[in-house]
Amino acid sequence: MEPPTIDRKHPALPEVVPSMLAALGVPAFDDTLALGRVSRACVLLVDGLGWELLREYAADAPVLSGLRARPLRVGYPSTTAAGLAAVGTGTASGEHGFVGYSFEVPGVGLLNALRWCSQVDGGDLRGALSPADAQPLPTTFARASAAGVHASVVSSAKFADTALTRAVLSGGRYVGVHATGDLVAATRDALRPAPSFCYAYHADLDLLGHLHGPGSTAWRMQLRQVDRLVESLIDGLGPDTLLAVVADHGMVTVDDTVVDADAEPALLDGVRLLGGEVRARHVYPEPGAEADVLAAWRETLGSRAWVLPQDEAVDLGWFGDTVTDRARERIGAVVAAARGRSGVTRELAEPQESSLVGQHGSLSDAEQFVPLALAYS
Repeated sequence: MEPPTIDRKHPALPEVVPSMLAALGVPAFDDTLALGRVSRACVLLVDGLGWELLREYAADAPVLSGLRARPLRVGYPSTTAAGLAAVGTGTASGEHGFVGYSFEVPGVGLLNALRWCSQVDGGDLRGALSPADAQPLPTTFARASAAGVHASVVSSAKFADTALTRAVLSGGRYVGVHATGDLVAATRDALRPAPSFCYAYHADLDLLGHLHGPGSTAWRMQLRQVDRLVESLIDGLGPDTLLAVVADHGMVTVDDTVVDADAEPALLDGVRLLGGEVRARHVYPEPGAEADVLAAWRETLGSRAWVLPQDEAVDLGWFGDTVTDRARERIGAVVAAARGRSGVTRELAEPQESSLVGQHGSLSDAEQFVPLALAYS
C-alpha cells in the first residue's frame, strides 16, 4: 500500500487566478493555463463540485457540462480553507499555510480555520491570531488592484469581515450577497469596468453534499440550481470576458469503515492534539511519543488510511512543491489521509463534523479533481 504522490499531469487550483490575471495583462503573472487575453475575467467557485460528480450527473447540469472543460487538481488537503487560500494567494497549502480544516498554530492552539475559533473548546481566537499573521502573503486581489484592475469578491454577506476572508480574500472590493439572484447581479456589475477581475463564491452544493451525500436527490436538485446560476452568468457576460467555473474540492459518501477516535483508545494514546477533519487528520503527539503514535495509527487504521510521518508526506509533495517553516509547524507530526470511503471521526469531541454523510479532504480522485470549465464572450 504505497502512499500516493501528487498527480502533476493536470493543472492545479493555485494556477487559476494567476493565469486569469495574466490574461488581463497584469505583470508578474504567467498564463500557465493558456487562457488567452481578455479585458474582464471571473472565477465562479462552486464549493464541493467534483469533476467525477459533474460527469456522472451531467444531465442535471447541461449548461455547465456543455462548456469547454478539463479536470483541475486541488491539492492536499482537499478542503475549503485550503482551496480558498489557493485562490487568494495563487499558492499551495505548503506556502499559504492553511493546511487543513483545523490545524495547530504554535502559541495559539488548534485553529478551526473557517470559524477562527478553537477546535477544542470553541473559544474565539480572533484576538490571539490576526489574519495577517496567519497568512502574510500578498493576495491575488491586492496584487490585481495595485496593477489597476478592478478586483471584486462576491460572496455571502455573512462572510464579509470574517478573519478567513481578511486572511485570504482581502485586497479587492467585497460585495456581500444573500441569495443566487444578487450573486448574479453583483457579479455582472463587478465585470462592467475594464480591466476587471471578479471572484464569486457559491456554498450550497457543498452544504447539501455534507448533509445528504453527493449524488443524493437533494444534491442533484441543487446542482440544477447551480446550472441555472452558470447560465445566468453566461447570458450576462459583457464583451471580451472570460468565466471560469471551478471548485475547491470534490466529495465522497463515507461508509461503515469509519473509525471513531473517541472510542478507540489506541488513536488518542500519546496524542496531544488531533486536528484536520474526518478524511484528512493532523496528529500532534506528546513530546517523545511520535514513533509510538505513528505505529498505533498505522496498526489501528490498516488499509483504511495512508498514515505517514510529516517528513514523508512533505517529500511526496502532498502540501505542494514548497513547504515553508511556518507551514511545517502547522502540519501534524503524523498525517493520516483516508482511503476508500473511510475516515476518522470524533463522535464526542466533534459531533457535528462526525455526523456528516458527505466528507472530503483526502487524496482520492473524487476529492482531488474539480472542473475547470470555461466560457468566453
